[in-house]
Amino acid sequence: MPRYKITFAYDGTNFAGFQIQPHKRTIEQTLKNAVNRIAKHPDPPLSVIGSGRTDAGVHALNQVAHFDCPYNLTGIQMQRALNSLLPLDILIKKAEVVPSSFHARFNAHRKHYRYRVDQGEFVNPFKRNYTAHFKYPVDIAVMQQAAKDFVGTHDFTSFVASGSQAKSNVRTIYDIQVHRDSANHEIVMDFWGNSFLYNQIRIMAAFLLEVGTGERPVSDVLRVIKARDRSQARMTAPASGLYLVSVDYH
Repeated sequence: MPRYKITFAYDGTNFAGFQIQPHKRTIEQTLKNAVNRIAKHPDPPLSVIGSGRTDAGVHALNQVAHFDCPYNLTGIQMQRALNSLLPLDILIKKAEVVPSSFHARFNAHRKHYRYRVDQGEFVNPFKRNYTAHFKYPVDIAVMQQAAKDFVGTHDFTSFVASGSQAKSNVRTIYDIQVHRDSANHEIVMDFWGNSFLYNQIRIMAAFLLEVGTGERPVSDVLRVIKARDRSQARMTAPASGLYLVSVDYH
């Protein structure tokens, strides 16, 4: 069967995350339903394999998945067919036929996530599902300095939430950039890594905000990484501010 790679965006507000869960609305199940309708409900049903999981409330600008389909459609035909069946909070941006060796998860070598923090005095009702809210002043330069200590290959046990199913907590962070988006009155944090643990980015984002307010010293990142103790990081930033920006393949 032809294998299709899809690149898609979604608003995660009304989803219980990517992974299929009983009696819950998920990205994976919604895509799977559409793909199987196009394939005329084969038995067994076709699966949709994503590049990775996102949690409830997390958004994606360019998530990637693959699936096999028994019908020979062009990429644009598949894109149009899927978009005609999917709800308005998921958009297939591109569909393409790829070699059968392509795997959306195992072939991915770098992911880029963005975390947005609104700094208005009060919660903006039009941004509440798409940013975190943190009204306190922060020092961006100090946050950027602390972020450099995350870069490299480390055991991130201190920055993974309970419930993680990862066999190893060792991950590689390629870069982290922190800047102020003055036009939107936001702090923006960008993270690049080979992959990320359960809630890792949200924990790191909360940690950097604590550094930015002076609640933690700028040198605290390395100490907490070395401790391998989740209680040392404490806070987890809300899911609403997190976006999967892109997934890179060799």
